[in-house]
Amino acid sequence: MELIPPAFITPDLVASLAGPQTFKRGHQYFATSRVTSLDLDVQANDAACRVHATVEGDRKYLVTLTATGTTFTHSCDCPMGEKGDFCKHCVAAALAWLKVPKIAPERLLLYAARRTDPATAASTARKAFQDAVRVRGYVGYRGASSWARDVDRAIDLIEQLLTDGQAAEVIPICESALKSLASAVNHIDDSDGHFGSLSARLHDLHFQACTAAPPDPAALATRLFKLEFTSDYDVFHGAAQQYAQILGPLGLRAYRKLAEKEWAKVPVRGPGDRRSDAVSYFAITHIMKSLALACGDREELVAVMSRDLSVAWRFVEIATIYRDADDFANALLWAERGLAAFPQRTDYRLRSFLVQQYHACGRHQDAMNLAWAEFADHLSLEKWKLLEANAEIAHTWPEWRERALAFIRNRQLQAKVDHSLLVEIFLYEGHHQDAWHEANTGGCYDSLWLRLAALRAADYPAEAAAIYLRQATLFLAQISDGRYEETVTLLCKTASLMRRLGRSDDFAEQLVALRAQYKAKRNFTKLLDEKREALA
Repeated sequence: MELIPPAFITPDLVASLAGPQTFKRGHQYFATSRVTSLDLDVQANDAACRVHATVEGDRKYLVTLTATGTTFTHSCDCPMGEKGDFCKHCVAAALAWLKVPKIAPERLLLYAARRTDPATAASTARKAFQDAVRVRGYVGYRGASSWARDVDRAIDLIEQLLTDGQAAEVIPICESALKSLASAVNHIDDSDGHFGSLSARLHDLHFQACTAAPPDPAALATRLFKLEFTSDYDVFHGAAQQYAQILGPLGLRAYRKLAEKEWAKVPVRGPGDRRSDAVSYFAITHIMKSLALACGDREELVAVMSRDLSVAWRFVEIATIYRDADDFANALLWAERGLAAFPQRTDYRLRSFLVQQYHACGRHQDAMNLAWAEFADHLSLEKWKLLEANAEIAHTWPEWRERALAFIRNRQLQAKVDHSLLVEIFLYEGHHQDAWHEANTGGCYDSLWLRLAALRAADYPAEAAAIYLRQATLFLAQISDGRYEETVTLLCKTASLMRRLGRSDDFAEQLVALRAQYKAKRNFTKLLDEKREALA
């Protein structure tokens, strides 16, 4: 975390240490955000405040600046810094330190010295966090890591409070910190997920503090519910379940009373009803689930989840609860209810769940009927494999395989699509000659033609060479980004096969024609020249 340097450290001092030219270049580094990290190291024993910075030049340079109240020393691992000069990297780091004042050194030094005044220590930790988490404007990706390190170091102070036996003071600090953190993240590029790790630390400290110094259960329940229900970032997500022992019966009753008041506003949704995507809707639903899990009441949990049966997946969730409790009758009942509610093109997870349950209880034909429905709705190699796996359980794969092949052929005729799926299936099964026949009969994807060429190159070089040349010509006509490496690789494979066939002259004529046709594609002709030996 950054800190206010001693008063004698000023831009003028930095300029005088560096000299005009070095200061100008260092200021440019600072202005263009070359200082990518700025970390604090407080040494209470010698009252020293050290700042460790990373500055990006032609490589990353490490800078250390040390202030003791009356002295200011510096080091950098660049060539000038190693000679003892106050280099441009030191200038950039010093200006960054001066630019973002956050925590006065006397506060940190006093805290680092383990002050004995609890009230002052708690106030220091709270102030340190609020200063560190505060965002001015918007923090982009490059600055987010530095911001997160500042906040993480401030959390260290809160953790130290807990270590020092001040658990009661930690509880409200963590609650306030989580609200501030959730607010700040709206103004930060958090692509690296800093919020998640920082909030997890605060949640953990809060729970430890509540365990060490249990607060009033009803008051804690009120605060936790408000934070969980109103936050957009899962603050205290699932608190009722996690804090059940701390809340006890009294706290859980208070939590439930608040939750049920909001839950009464949630409408019952049946199959096909429009769902709400409001954050508050999902928040109260999860809170009610947590309450049910906290008291271990499976039927209450099911009642909560059955409030919304607007999509097929909800039935799977409830069925899974019963299955995990070894209540297979109810698991099957709820899954079948879901299938009845969503009979056409239903959620594949619902069909998969039922297929497994039907196999488990020996209803293999019912399992296969559902597996077939999924295959027919979503024709693909993956669905073919699933159909095969389920038919193997029922020991009926030959019959289902023939039915599936006939279904695919009929679909191809009706939809007038190529034979790519059959080519994929036959390649998967190792029936390479059948795959070759389907490709030549009805066509297939480019990638499949190339797989076929690789398989046939050993025994049928003429066929493989024809495929490589054709695909290279097609790619060449389509390419517009100047990247011809794959095309030239295919031409090299063609050349190799044509040499085996003793037809290098034929290929040379074809290559001359391609070069003439695409002479405007300079990158292509350049690659041809580079691969002259392989193409000969």
